[in-house]
Amino acid sequence: MSGGQYELKRCQSADNNKRQSGLELNVMDHYNGSERSVKTLSGGESFKASLSLALGLSDEVQSLSGGIQLDTMFVDEGFGSLDEESLQQALRALADLTEGNRLVGIISHVSELKEKIEHQVIVTKEKTGGSKVEIKVE
Repeated sequence: MSGGQYELKRCQSADNNKRQSGLELNVMDHYNGSERSVKTLSGGESFKASLSLALGLSDEVQSLSGGIQLDTMFVDEGFGSLDEESLQQALRALADLTEGNRLVGIISHVSELKEKIEHQVIVTKEKTGGSKVEIKVE
């Protein structure tokens, strides 16, 4: 998703070995040869890393779980942190997923997405309580 610039690498040792922690990752930047913690990623970089991990995990689960197929994925927010080029990259990656029989749902408040997504389920909060649902297919 980064055009080969970034690679996520698992850290061999955590920052603090005395407490349990989650998956410790670093980012390898192949353009300048540096390696840094994922904690230093910008909002857009962090979103792309999270999306890449989710897509990779989905593929891994399918390949290792003997016939389980994940046909639906929902991506909730994060698009607002992307610049225009990164937004296009993310949308291309998600569109590529739909080429098979996968359904990708995007939950977002970013208005630029409204122009780029053909099929939409638009949920609007009503002043009197509840919500209104509109289905838009172009």
